[in-house]
Amino acid sequence: MKSGIHPVSRPVVFRDRAAGSAFLSHSTADSGRFLTWEDGRVYPVIDVEVSSESHPYYTGAAMVLDSAGRVERFERRYGSVARTPR
Repeated sequence: MKSGIHPVSRPVVFRDRAAGSAFLSHSTADSGRFLTWEDGRVYPVIDVEVSSESHPYYTGAAMVLDSAGRVERFERRYGSVARTPR
């Protein structure tokens, strides 16, 4: 690999503003703001709008689609076709 062309990976704190949580990870992203983490070290902080703490899929707030209702509505609209085994 060529030297000097790859971005530097460093520890960065990602802060979810919606959930009020933060986690420490590695990233090549840079920030001008800094935060003192639990270990006493100062890390760059990047604010994110959605993380696993606030995303509806991970929190269980996501709506489950009613696939049976969709099939019944399709059959009412277009009629039911009997399937024959092949």
